[in-house]
Amino acid sequence: MTTSLLWIVLVPSALWLAWRLIVRLRLSRAKHPSLGGHVRMARRVARWVPHYEFGVDRFFEADGAPAKIRDARQAGFAALDAHFRATRPNSIHALAGLGDQVPDMAFIARYRVPFQFSRLVRERLKSGVMVERSAGVTITDIDGNSWLDLGGAYGVNVFGYDFYKECLDQAAQTVGELGPVLGPYHPVIGEAVERLRRVSGHEQVSFHMSGTEAVMQAVRMARYHTGRSHVVRFSGAYHGWWDEVQPGIGNPGRVGQVYTLAEMSEATLKVLSTRRNIACVLVNPLQALHPNRNAPGDGALVTGTRRAGFDRTAYTNWLHRLREVCSARGIVLIFDEVFLGFRLARGGAQEWFGVRADLVTYGKTLGGGLPVGVVCGPENLMRRYRPERPLDICFARGTFNAHPWVLAAMQAFLERLDQPEILDLYERLDATWENRAEKLNQAFKDADLPVQASHLSSVFSLGYGRPSRYNWMFQFYLNAEGLMLPWVGTGRLIFSLNYSDVEFDKVVERIVRAGQRMAADGWWWHPEGATARSVGRQVLGELLKARFQRASASSPSPVTMGS
Repeated sequence: MTTSLLWIVLVPSALWLAWRLIVRLRLSRAKHPSLGGHVRMARRVARWVPHYEFGVDRFFEADGAPAKIRDARQAGFAALDAHFRATRPNSIHALAGLGDQVPDMAFIARYRVPFQFSRLVRERLKSGVMVERSAGVTITDIDGNSWLDLGGAYGVNVFGYDFYKECLDQAAQTVGELGPVLGPYHPVIGEAVERLRRVSGHEQVSFHMSGTEAVMQAVRMARYHTGRSHVVRFSGAYHGWWDEVQPGIGNPGRVGQVYTLAEMSEATLKVLSTRRNIACVLVNPLQALHPNRNAPGDGALVTGTRRAGFDRTAYTNWLHRLREVCSARGIVLIFDEVFLGFRLARGGAQEWFGVRADLVTYGKTLGGGLPVGVVCGPENLMRRYRPERPLDICFARGTFNAHPWVLAAMQAFLERLDQPEILDLYERLDATWENRAEKLNQAFKDADLPVQASHLSSVFSLGYGRPSRYNWMFQFYLNAEGLMLPWVGTGRLIFSLNYSDVEFDKVVERIVRAGQRMAADGWWWHPEGATARSVGRQVLGELLKARFQRASASSPSPVTMGS
């Protein structure tokens, strides 16, 4: 081969390799630096982390607490245990053993707190309850205890349980004579579709059985109509439990054609504006409360820190810039409003942030108390076939899609959105919850508690002003005060919009009282000079020690630290 021919071959190859390197580096820069932004690395780390647990002694002095603090913690722990057993014997008896039969229960019980502390909590703090009725903002358990609800039924309960009981009663009257007839539509679908069109601002509607299914369908339609392969999701965002949009820890399958990028990032906008294989971008507006971070469960409070905070102006500007890039590049912008839909405004996040998505998904509360998923969008993205190619279709069906009872409950829900009292509620919504967040934070300050609340409308997240191995214990003190929390604990308190000022004040009183009792029991003691970094180093040392002990032992049984 002559020198000139060699150059003809090598130069284009070198240029191509250089360009591929630039493209790859650009993608790497658009990832969030946390493990949440590097999903493959997160899975490798998860496989490396050994299980170890604290024995009784180490459990109460993992931070090096002196004997006086250790004894106070033990006494407080025993008092909580006694309180739970005395006030909810029927619930404890009914739940006993179910964890061996219902995997969801076993999972929740094990991961409610950091794994090092989990075994003793499962054995000693029987805090679970079974419930039998609701009214207003309260839930009553089978032992007759009344709880102020901060769990929000996973986001279903936006307007209060009585509101949904009325929706279900109306559904029974509308379709009760039909029963579970599937296939033919009941006339109620017409009004439900028309109301959804007005609320979403889109032409067409498809019905599904869950929010996860709705997101799956939206992604499928985006790929079908763009002819592109890849999906962009943002670090920490949740879009259901299916493999492709949950590519990190928690997904045992293969990582699909998904880019996990940093939200509110110039580097991400650069990737979107240069890549040609991106079909759609998924946005979960709930992430505005904690951009690029996972759902803030108490089980993740390993070093005791949690960061959250909502900047409406900054996030609105981000969404507008994202909208511009997607429009310019022909990328389908999908708003996943399964959780927040109808909580922020009648028109959801699209209305609240002033940004129009190409496709929007709804679920949870929209079903009027029954399971549902919905996709709304324009005809050119919702059509499931190509008129010019009759065998080129995008199939999507489900046995219970458009179930008449669900549609009737949905229609009742949508009908109530236009009632004067609901419209008035929306008008006052932002000011109401801003004032309530200020009141709660002032109460924390007045009581000298190391806690602060961040909020996105009526969704709150509690953060902690000092690093601690024990901030996760706060959920149990709140539980003892009669506050019903979601399973993730203090990371997400979900208020229904029917909370009155008097009822909210009761919540504040109980939260402060719980914090004072937790402080009195010594859980917020911390070594002088402790920082999140120093606590993190301590945990890393424990991990390395447990890893070494397991490697040197013949048995893979868990390592126990302390007696």
